[in-house]
Amino acid sequence: MDRRLVLLLAITCGTAVANIYYVQPLLDTVAAALGVGTGTAGLLVTASQVGYCAGLALLVPLGDLVERRRLIVTLLLLAALAQAVSAAAPAFAVLAAGLLLAGVCSVAAQVVVPMASAMAAPHERGRIVGTVMSGLLIGILLARTLSGLLAEVGGWRLVFAVAAGVMLVLAAVLRRRLPEAPPTAGGSYGGILRSVLELVRAEPVLRQRMWLGALSMGGFSILWTAVAFLLAGEHYGYGDGVIGLFGLAGLAGAAMAPVAGRLADAGHGRLAQTIALAALPVSWGLLALGGTSLAALLVGIVVLDFAVQGTQIVNQSTIYALRPEARSRVTTAYMVAYFLGGVAGSSAASAVYAAGGWGAACALGAGVALVGLASWLAFARRPDAAGEPAGR
Repeated sequence: MDRRLVLLLAITCGTAVANIYYVQPLLDTVAAALGVGTGTAGLLVTASQVGYCAGLALLVPLGDLVERRRLIVTLLLLAALAQAVSAAAPAFAVLAAGLLLAGVCSVAAQVVVPMASAMAAPHERGRIVGTVMSGLLIGILLARTLSGLLAEVGGWRLVFAVAAGVMLVLAAVLRRRLPEAPPTAGGSYGGILRSVLELVRAEPVLRQRMWLGALSMGGFSILWTAVAFLLAGEHYGYGDGVIGLFGLAGLAGAAMAPVAGRLADAGHGRLAQTIALAALPVSWGLLALGGTSLAALLVGIVVLDFAVQGTQIVNQSTIYALRPEARSRVTTAYMVAYFLGGVAGSSAASAVYAAGGWGAACALGAGVALVGLASWLAFARRPDAAGEPAGR
């Protein structure tokens, strides 16, 4: 694949998924502007996440049934409309509706990933998927930082107005640059949705990778939910702007994507997965020290994001090889589990931190990481179930 096209797809993934994270650092400001409590304002995050999960379940399978370029462009145009509504929202309910729709349409990112996999030659598929997914991770990590900076310059409405403009520009560029991608499946929309469940029942490897993905995203969400409380607390006492900058430390994890992709292409996905999952408990040990040590905290963030990204790339390289004609439906099954794990991790982190502080949150994260490692070691004993020949 042309490197410029791969870069464009990576940018599309990152900017699309960023739509569901822009509101997170703005909650206090939005609450004051629209006259609601901070607890009510927190529902805006829930609205965007619920919308995204709904889009994963209901729209991403269409990537196998309709022409993908048209689907991606349409979703981006609708996301632009949703963000414009959010920017102009006169009341809380309108803003929540705008963010819900933006979340639904931001699943364009998850249509792009299987499309990139289908366009890539077999020998480069892991590398291409890894590069595109690194764009998605960068979008997740930078969304909070960019949102905070834009809000300081021109207020919270500017954030959503800029997001709307970016979606429009991307839609126009992709309409011209993307090749047509004909459907890979026939039948009805209802049949496509039912076939997602059939794939999950029929493919043990898919079920295993869904489980590992949910655990890794759960750990990722535990970190990024609890660390905000830690950094704003008594020991560090940082403000919102500085806290947002910690997302930059996680960008080092994006470097793992091409490395893991190349290992998968070379037939060493099992090794890459083992290294990544073994690194997760280590990262939580460093993060626990980060309660009082800034250096340990930063290194722990880098190691955790590096490991989560490696796990994600190997998982996706493996599941896309299962059913080439059903990559969008495979993506639906995997990513629904992945983001549900994130929602569970975020919710649990808030409750655990309130009860036991940073140490309890790190214990929770380490426990999730150890479950993931133990699960993988159990899966890897069965070559047919691990998705690779034995010995690799």
